[in-house]
Amino acid sequence: MIAKEQQRMGLIVPSSNSVMEPDFYRHLPQNVSLHTARMYMEETTVAGEERMLDEFTLPAAKDLSTVRPHVVVFGCTSGGALRGRDYARKMCAEISAVTTSPVVSVIESVNEALVATEAKKVLILTPYVDELNQRIKSSIEASGLEAIGIFGLGISENFAIAQVGVDQIVQFTKEKIQGLNPDCLFFSCTNFRAMEAIPQLKAAFGLPVVTSNQAAFNKALCLLQG
Repeated sequence: MIAKEQQRMGLIVPSSNSVMEPDFYRHLPQNVSLHTARMYMEETTVAGEERMLDEFTLPAAKDLSTVRPHVVVFGCTSGGALRGRDYARKMCAEISAVTTSPVVSVIESVNEALVATEAKKVLILTPYVDELNQRIKSSIEASGLEAIGIFGLGISENFAIAQVGVDQIVQFTKEKIQGLNPDCLFFSCTNFRAMEAIPQLKAAFGLPVVTSNQAAFNKALCLLQG
């Protein structure tokens, strides 16, 4: 086990993400520090994310490797789901080879967290456009869960996603849950303020809530703490 004073968590995020780091900072133990590298991306679209993956992910990993992280989080849910699970695992293996650290995939962490709830019917809420929603839905259903609905806000500018407030997320959920009977809620996107909204969401709906940032943070911390 790594000595407590030496624990460094690495994070690779889209360059326009302004939510994931604050979410992590709020919950980091005193003995863990956070170190971030950024992958250029402005548009949360298939084309924008494919460019991010192809041109900027491994250079960001190389930059991050110089701080010698003990664990690395690949901090993009839809980027991990974009080309399927086999590609995501290959990409994480490549990042791990560059950083010489174990790598946490957000989408894999989410799938594990959803399975752990023992939910069967999952309602998925996102800030995304439809083309990304379908990739997320396919990834969740590949874990054997039923996505009884997936609804997005249709936002394609990544910076704008972070401007959606907690109250708006709760209201959006109230509108979309009507007529459905989910036994779990999943909020996708590391630039969406859903982790911050967890207390209000649980109070409003009385259901287990899984968010991208919470799932990835828990998985990374578990690896650090052994």
